[in-house]
Amino acid sequence: MKPASAPVSVPIALSQCAKTYRGTRVLEPLDLHIAAGETVVLLGPSGCGKTTTLRMIAGLETPDAGGRIAFGDEDVTALPIEKRQVGMVFQSYALFPNLSVRGNIGYGLKIRRVPARTARQRVDGLLDMMRLSAHADKPIDQLSGGQRQRVALARALAVEPRVLLLDEPLTALDARLRDALRSEMNALLRELGITTVYVTHDQAEAMELGDRIVVMSAGRIEQIGAPRDIYYRPANRTVAQFVGTINRVAGECRDGMLNTTGGAVPLPSAHAASAREIFFRPEDAFLADPADAQLRGHIENSAFLGERTRLTISGAAPDALFVDVAGRVALARGTPVGISIGQDALIALS
Repeated sequence: MKPASAPVSVPIALSQCAKTYRGTRVLEPLDLHIAAGETVVLLGPSGCGKTTTLRMIAGLETPDAGGRIAFGDEDVTALPIEKRQVGMVFQSYALFPNLSVRGNIGYGLKIRRVPARTARQRVDGLLDMMRLSAHADKPIDQLSGGQRQRVALARALAVEPRVLLLDEPLTALDARLRDALRSEMNALLRELGITTVYVTHDQAEAMELGDRIVVMSAGRIEQIGAPRDIYYRPANRTVAQFVGTINRVAGECRDGMLNTTGGAVPLPSAHAASAREIFFRPEDAFLADPADAQLRGHIENSAFLGERTRLTISGAAPDALFVDVAGRVALARGTPVGISIGQDALIALS
């Protein structure tokens, strides 16, 4: 996909934005600054406040008294959605069944009374960008799920928005198509350079699409950071346990080592005197000779996942541990194994 034209992007700033519905606080006061042209993903479980935040940016919700939203130097807190110059793609796509593909994409231009020639040129450019030119005159019900998703995105871009807002736009698609479109959308957003806020509960989407990820829980921001920082340096247990799979090794700290049921793990120097537990990702451990390994246990389960096999190992720590190995590795239940973890892969959490 190639963009028809580069939209004018603006930075977004939310200051002390909270939201209360009927006496219930669903979003605690939050501050969030998004750079012009940046893609920020709001990630978290259902009910965490991510869609409420998106709707406030869109102008579909107003923050509680004291909250402020700015697009660049313009205060848009009280500005309705039709005056904010935002493009929005919903989970349902909200396409018009009585209009063709061309009619759907050009609908916003018609409402804004854009001259017919300009509108047609813009729609033609978007049809080409989204590889929909051959389907321009088809009704929506003749399109696949992936094609409908592209129509919805083209309609949002047709009005040349300052900000693009996407609310779980891939959720309704099957897994294979979702993966393919996620890759296409990633490339498109990079080329467009438009300020984008993307809401999802899917960690893979967040990791691939976000310049930064905002992890939310119970109406609060838990951590903001680049995907690698969120994954490898989670700020707390909430982030660590929501983003990916993580192992916990609990024990007693002695002489810079964390002693546990199946052995001992050397602690990072900053935590060598106080840590009572340590965490690591399944792919950051490796199997070793039990005689030489940091931890010793036995195979409780082996799950073949194609390119990798996920082993569940008991006895090495109070909790079962997960270790990812090459897909061709096959170990029977009960097999004694050793586990070692690189010290730079250990995560200590407060």
